[in-house]
Amino acid sequence: MAVDRRIGKTREAIFKAFLSLMEEKGFEQITVHEIAERANVSRGTIYLHFVDKYDLLDQCVEKEMTELRDRCMGVQENLDFTSSGPLLRTAEYVEQHATVFITLINNSGIPALRSRLHAMLMEGLAEQVDMDGVNRGMNKEMLLHFMASAAVGVMEWWITHSLPISAKKLIEDITILLDRNQMGPQPLDALPRQ
Repeated sequence: MAVDRRIGKTREAIFKAFLSLMEEKGFEQITVHEIAERANVSRGTIYLHFVDKYDLLDQCVEKEMTELRDRCMGVQENLDFTSSGPLLRTAEYVEQHATVFITLINNSGIPALRSRLHAMLMEGLAEQVDMDGVNRGMNKEMLLHFMASAAVGVMEWWITHSLPISAKKLIEDITILLDRNQMGPQPLDALPRQ
């Protein structure tokens, strides 16, 4: 048991050193030697845990997304798009850990972070999209991708712009936009004339 704890502490020190270096100088300029020095471990220790700094980046994103999911999306709870649901807790988690997410997304972490957020939203939406009403006849997979991509795009904008609005306001606005999907298309003669 002590070995596992020691490994966890070592990995945590490496992640912390890696993120602080990324915040200071950017991913491309960081060397494994600098990460090892900052984490107070040998280069060999880094290579015992990670293939290279790209693997470290991927695992860092994976760690953050797993923690986000575990804390924000209860095991029995589906993702729903209400202002009191898991999506708000997700945004609040990102807001509380803003430095980590801003650092990751501004330093080559965008594809991995986007991919994990997208997959998480797709999973949560899968059981909730009504395919009988206004969405009848639509391809469910396409609809899920559309909705998840829209939400992830807005979250990405929010993070890259250093969270210019509160998590609560962000989710209220996303909820309004996603709820509009449930309204369905309006007949042309029902649209307001300009």
